[in-house]
Amino acid sequence: MRVTVDTERCVGAGQCVLNAGAVFDQNHDGVVELLDPAAADEHPDAVGLAATLCPSGAITVHRG
Repeated sequence: MRVTVDTERCVGAGQCVLNAGAVFDQNHDGVVELLDPAAADEHPDAVGLAATLCPSGAITVHRG
């Protein structure tokens, strides 16, 4: 699994951090940050949920 974030699309809703805090954080402006891409493999359901709940579609999960 590979996860990418589009910081230009992010609206700072925080669903990513609430659902997958080991993988995502927000910077001082509330914009998504990808903390540990490798952790996505350890939390696939949480990362998938974060991507689904992201209102701006800023998180993309690439399953391969």
